[in-house]
Amino acid sequence: MSTEAKKVVVPNSSEPGTLFISIDKQAEYARTVGRARPWRVGLVGFGCVGQGLYDILQQRPDAGFDITRIVVKSRDKARSLPAERFEYDAQALLNDASLDVLVEVIDDADAAFRLVAEALRRGRRVVTANKAMLARHLPELVQLQRAHGGTLLYEAAVCGSIPILRTLDAYFGPEPLRRVTGILNGSSNYVLTRMGEDGSDYGPALLEAQQQGFAETDPSLDMGAFDPRSKAVLLAAHAFGAFLQPEQVLNLGIEGIGAVDIAFAASQGQKIKVVAGLQRLPDGRVTALVTPQLVGPESPLYTVDREFNGVVIEADFAGEQFLRGRGAGGHPTGSAVLADLAALRQGYFYDYPKASATPPTYATDLEVEVYLRTDEDRLIDLLDFSEISEEADEDAYVVGYVALETLIRHRDALRQAGAFLVRTGRLRPISTTIAAEEVSA
Repeated sequence: MSTEAKKVVVPNSSEPGTLFISIDKQAEYARTVGRARPWRVGLVGFGCVGQGLYDILQQRPDAGFDITRIVVKSRDKARSLPAERFEYDAQALLNDASLDVLVEVIDDADAAFRLVAEALRRGRRVVTANKAMLARHLPELVQLQRAHGGTLLYEAAVCGSIPILRTLDAYFGPEPLRRVTGILNGSSNYVLTRMGEDGSDYGPALLEAQQQGFAETDPSLDMGAFDPRSKAVLLAAHAFGAFLQPEQVLNLGIEGIGAVDIAFAASQGQKIKVVAGLQRLPDGRVTALVTPQLVGPESPLYTVDREFNGVVIEADFAGEQFLRGRGAGGHPTGSAVLADLAALRQGYFYDYPKASATPPTYATDLEVEVYLRTDEDRLIDLLDFSEISEEADEDAYVVGYVALETLIRHRDALRQAGAFLVRTGRLRPISTTIAAEEVSA
């Protein structure tokens, strides 16, 4: 047996370097797997996901995990367990060396980062579902693992029950990927499905989603595509080795959608879905964007409706793969947390196999074909369409190509004006360094 340490290169971190997992640590993992006693779990947060994980473990006492301590923020909130089961100081869990793993499932991204970062500084094992925190701090968290030997898994942060990160990291690790596209937010997908089924407007469909528990009381992160943007940032790291900041990725949501837009898509034989599109360009650069998109029956995403998520992986040699599952909810997301716990017990850690000392360049010098509906002519002037293929004054929409950098720069203006924009799925290059043919996204 070789005693050579495993090496993982981590780009774009404050101190670029190498993560070494020693043979001693691998042996320790192997001994841990063989333990007779259940792992002791410290749980921080008892909302939808925390409750879901607890319920699953109650039904699966043989899973090998025992939630021994639970920290929550509010003393007054009604919960399904007796008050004596809860405590209120997360620091106490960090200080408890008897805990085998910490599970962080709180809403506060800043508090989550402080907790997870400190745990990794102490070399602890951590599972988190906080996609906003991860998208903002992933390079730093990976660097902390490198420096202190902790382990961080976060499958539950991306697509609920769909094992997309493990699939990208382990199965497709050695194979170049062309494209990863997905519906990553069940709340907005539910609203779009109901609008398509009933021909209703956005407001009633959103209210129904909230009443069904598929949308938050404040739906802005979901409906504005901020939530799937965070998930796209995580996918970029695992699919292409690109460590991005959220603001680099175009995100536009469905707040301005109306029945006329659903009808336009139907007239083309298509549906509107909020799609995260990540792809490798012909010159090796990578781009990513998250907006509504027209999706036709030829796409596996066409039939992903209601609160479900779906991801299409296009690999150089394996071709197209499709994963579909519930993207939200206590039990689906709790099942992903449990899968991470089991993976930790087996000694699994993210390998970031696509990461290298020279990460791929992030490309925005592209033109995106869009459908834009707005009553404000100034927005059309502001976006400076390079080509317009269709206009309809009576429905106040225009179809044509806009520079991606322009859309990123003016996305807030589009939101504030109540405009609605949909990608057709076509991109084309501006830079002469990219092959002249159009590419789809």
